[in-house]
Amino acid sequence: MLSIGDFSEMCNLPPQTLRYYHSEGLLVPADVDERTGYRSYTFTQVEQAMLITVLRGTGMSVKMVERALNEPEAALDLLRQHTRAVQRQRQAQDEAIEDAREFFTSPPEVSLRRVDRTTVVSKPVPRASTGGGRFDWDAADVAVAATVEDMIGAVESCGALVSGRPWRTLAAETPEQKSRTLAGEGPHWLVKIPVTADEEARASLPRDVEVQTFEARDELSIFIPGKSSLVKYATALSRLFAHPLDAAYVDASRMRQVLHDDGVETAAAIRGLDEPVAPE
Repeated sequence: MLSIGDFSEMCNLPPQTLRYYHSEGLLVPADVDERTGYRSYTFTQVEQAMLITVLRGTGMSVKMVERALNEPEAALDLLRQHTRAVQRQRQAQDEAIEDAREFFTSPPEVSLRRVDRTTVVSKPVPRASTGGGRFDWDAADVAVAATVEDMIGAVESCGALVSGRPWRTLAAETPEQKSRTLAGEGPHWLVKIPVTADEEARASLPRDVEVQTFEARDELSIFIPGKSSLVKYATALSRLFAHPLDAAYVDASRMRQVLHDDGVETAAAIRGLDEPVAPE
């Protein structure tokens, strides 16, 4: 029999780790002295300790390691599942590192610009299935991207041309949309795509695609790199609303998010203090 100290040294596992594995039922000592509580191990348990160390080194949880040891026939499948999870985590970390690099090499700045009048097609984004009560930005991004792809296909199949970057805006153009958005029912977003289309092309568009006129306006915008999220959206809004303006203000009712491959540009119309507000 090996004392916990000897077993610890042989397996390169601290005694506190061995005690933890014992409490979790992962590596149970061959004997525990009822009077002193001293743990003892057998030499044959060294191999089990080695397997545990190897699997834990991959980042597997104790529960998953225990299952792999108890069900050897499932071990490879569990390892494949864990590998995919690690790859997703590494990708997320790589994206976060790139975001951080962008923020510190070229910090986002608010810019003022003039946007010309243009024709756009508009379509509600189907509500993303999140499986929970909280708004899921990742699921929403997937739904928005799918809607953009479908709309571009529909526009081009009708002979129209996409003439600018698509954007999304909150679904609040009609009383019904506002009510459903406030109630959390969705759709939460509308996708807009600038187009050049003659009457024949417009008439050929699907019924769920609406042709609209986007009026010329001055607006503030700020580009935030990386995947969209609530905190990035809030950061963009805080920067836009804090930007100094002369006899004007940011019109929160006319916000939009222009979609880029490497991030999202949040933009808001500027309304002069003496400019009348259009009735709803």
